[in-house]
Amino acid sequence: MKIAVYGPLYNERSKSTIQTLIEYLKKRDAKVVFEKNFQASIVTNSDIDINAYFSDTFEELDASFELLISIGGDGTILRAITFVKDLKIPIVGINTGRLGFLATIPMHTIEEAMDEIFEGNYRVSKRSLLTIDVDAKDTSYDLDFALNEIAVSRKNTTSMISVETWLDDEYLTSYWADGLIVSTPTGSTGYSLSCGGPVIIPESDSLVLTPIAPHNLNARPLVISSDKVIKLKVSGREDQHLVSLDSRINTLENNTTITIQKAPFCIHMIELREDGFLETLRKKLLWGADPRN
Repeated sequence: MKIAVYGPLYNERSKSTIQTLIEYLKKRDAKVVFEKNFQASIVTNSDIDINAYFSDTFEELDASFELLISIGGDGTILRAITFVKDLKIPIVGINTGRLGFLATIPMHTIEEAMDEIFEGNYRVSKRSLLTIDVDAKDTSYDLDFALNEIAVSRKNTTSMISVETWLDDEYLTSYWADGLIVSTPTGSTGYSLSCGGPVIIPESDSLVLTPIAPHNLNARPLVISSDKVIKLKVSGREDQHLVSLDSRINTLENNTTITIQKAPFCIHMIELREDGFLETLRKKLLWGADPRN
């Protein structure tokens, strides 16, 4: 098995996780390749002798890889998908962060979880993505997709913005708010949820529009079919606004037409038997924590 390992810059919090994973992978008949910047950070900032075992590094992935291991939190997985793109390489996350909806393997169960993966005792959850296109001449996206959400929001102002919204060229409404989130089912437990959006199971063929602090109080999150083409146009007191694709942020001129739709490919997330989405909901959102249940 050919395995890619990705993480953010090294920190002491992740030291034991990295050590445990390296010791485990040494025992397995696998070719292991660390992301170049992650490996350099480990070499520079720790006493972990990674080069003695895994000296190869990658800057891009290709279809020869059979697994990507992400070390970090959910944000690390959102960055990891920019390497995977449409290659269908399964991703699994070891959680050294906080909540961990995507990075579901706890630090203390690494060896047991990896045993299950090497033995094939897991399922693949296909996660839909969003793509973006803008009509601005000087704006292009090398990475034009997002796993969680694409959002527009105000910039350099405390004033609200107006977000005119169309679905399949049919006018929906104009949100008067701090912004608007277009979320996938995967992203429904992220930014959208904190703004009052619904939780949607990953297999749902749907998207959700969630306004951010809307002033038109009758504006509510709207669940739509994933085959809808969404068009947005922002106006406001400032000349520019922000558009974010997961954690990647750009500035756009107001009145730019933004087109958002479901991407033609999916991200493949590994789910162990005890870490399905419903189990994660119970653990992470404390569903059923009321002693009366």
